[in-house]
Amino acid sequence: MLQARQLGTELLVGVHSDEAILENKGPTVMRLDERIMAVEACRWATRAIPKAPYVTSLPWITHYGCKYVVHGDDITSDSNGQDCYRYVKAAGRFKVVKRTPGISTTDLVGRMLLCTKTHFIPSLEKRLSGEEGPGGEAERKETGAAMLQRIKDYATDSTGLAPGCDVWYWHASRPAKYRRTTQSSAAERRPSASGSTPLSPTSPTTNTAVKEEKGKFHKLVDGKGVKPGQSVVYVDGGWDLFSSGHIEFLRHVTETEEEDAKKRGWYTEEATKERIEKTGEDYGPVFLVAGIHDDEVINHWKGINFPIMNIFERGLCVLQCKYINAIIFGSPFSLSKAFLLTLPYGGAPARVYHGTTSFMPLTYDSYAIAKQLNLYREIDNHNFQNVNAGEIVSRIMKGRALYEERQRAKGEKGITEEAERRRQDLESQQRRREIEGQFGI
Repeated sequence: MLQARQLGTELLVGVHSDEAILENKGPTVMRLDERIMAVEACRWATRAIPKAPYVTSLPWITHYGCKYVVHGDDITSDSNGQDCYRYVKAAGRFKVVKRTPGISTTDLVGRMLLCTKTHFIPSLEKRLSGEEGPGGEAERKETGAAMLQRIKDYATDSTGLAPGCDVWYWHASRPAKYRRTTQSSAAERRPSASGSTPLSPTSPTTNTAVKEEKGKFHKLVDGKGVKPGQSVVYVDGGWDLFSSGHIEFLRHVTETEEEDAKKRGWYTEEATKERIEKTGEDYGPVFLVAGIHDDEVINHWKGINFPIMNIFERGLCVLQCKYINAIIFGSPFSLSKAFLLTLPYGGAPARVYHGTTSFMPLTYDSYAIAKQLNLYREIDNHNFQNVNAGEIVSRIMKGRALYEERQRAKGEKGITEEAERRRQDLESQQRRREIEGQFGI
């Protein structure tokens, strides 16, 4: 969508129905309403058009005032094997953009079915600099430079041409990113079922207390930055398989802040005029910063082969969301006072938001410090509350036969008995780790 947006002043995105996709391509992973939400949350999309025909016709695009249809350089065929864009091509109203390199839905489904971890990135910063990764030194540097350019491209504004989001990387030790020693939360002090008191947060590798670290923030991309009067708010997470659950949460955070700003008079005529006079443009009251956890951190807590998307892929997904103003790669799983007070926007954020987490049960409160600093706010449950990485993987596994057929139709190898045994073993290991963590073993 980024390349398409760069070709014009507005971008309308047609979204096929579940039935049309099933007939022409195979089963969908996300429902129509979930896919509509994803499109409408993309900063480069002007609007989503639901139930767009699988074969694009001239009357359809003319009805919406579209001059051109844009698509990648791969061929898309209908159930009869004919080109879906044959009519607009014949009329000279078709534009081709190079397919964005990276992953596809087919790749993600394959990772879920085969339960692989080869997509993990141990250190994004070292991958971007060419210090780590497959291939020789020259190849690694070329790959790293291309990845950094992708991040810069995705950090653009709604035009796809000008700077938009700030992008940071947080330097800290591995133990500090996994789990930090902070003041014990109520959950940590509560006796376990065995009668003993669970251990306070410790290093996942050494079981020794982790000393709090300030870490260092390294800026990867310059964006617009914070404008006068904006409230800096912080959210964090894995953002794996970025979906409607994440989007709806971010929308609620933004709307909550906007309601607060309205009460403060942000939208009055006088306030709007003052902002325009000072900066040359009007802007919203929220500057939303999203922390993104490392692959190894997520895998430590969720197990199996989560995250399904690596930190680079997850970062791109978060960057394209219109509610986001900045991201921090490598953010800590458990917030500490040192981290919050040294955020690169003048210290502690105005607020820290989080939602209800059921997919990843914890034995302690990773937001205890934010609560002690009176920064914490929780977003209520919403209609897409349960749409997360676990739910999406569950959908794939329940419809395994259909998705295997989809993979075979695309030339992919179906899941094997060995892969299924591997998944069962990893699930068993994760359940054991959760029990051990619950009882402080």
